[in-house]
Amino acid sequence: MQLVKQWVLGLFLALLSFSLMAHPHSFIVMKTQLVSENGQFTGLKMRWTMDEITSADLLYDAGNAKPGEEIWKKLAAEVMANVLGQHYFTEVWHNGQKVKFLNRPSEYGLAREAHQAVLTFVLPLAEPQPLKGQKYTFSTFDPTYYVDMRYDKESDVTLPTALQSSCKTTLHTPKPGEEVLSYAQSLDKTDAPEEDMELGKQFAQTVTLLCQ
Repeated sequence: MQLVKQWVLGLFLALLSFSLMAHPHSFIVMKTQLVSENGQFTGLKMRWTMDEITSADLLYDAGNAKPGEEIWKKLAAEVMANVLGQHYFTEVWHNGQKVKFLNRPSEYGLAREAHQAVLTFVLPLAEPQPLKGQKYTFSTFDPTYYVDMRYDKESDVTLPTALQSSCKTTLHTPKPGEEVLSYAQSLDKTDAPEEDMELGKQFAQTVTLLCQ
């Protein structure tokens, strides 16, 4: 249990899945809403729902605690600290350059929904970015592909009401080749892929934001 706990709270990437072999070993379903202020792009509001096996261990310490009790704040802070250590597992690109983030979320929380742990937070951009006539892309992924992080459907990425008439988003889901799939399946849970393969990025969905 201690080893598993270290993995959950140390890397936010947890546990075994249906097999001891083959990446990925843990699964996160995401929902994201663009955050804007005064017509500018200011952040991403994220909701990450973890699979039941990963959730079981993370929620163990919470026991039967009710929402708002101190243990939830403690667990949320520990998990969020490690998400920050991985730069939110997110990249935002504009005109060929990475957009920088603030190193602390403007809000965050951890909750239990049925048998699953749900992390919510707002990823704030370091500086507000223009939207009119602009194009952005963003992806959220685990570089090692130990964890599969994905949107189930295109509607899981949304825009605030104020932008719905002038901006649109599209979701692209890659289809890695057989060689990449076979390589991922060959990795044990203790194995790390070769860095130059950028394994996680090859499975990462990309959201494109285009504004008039």
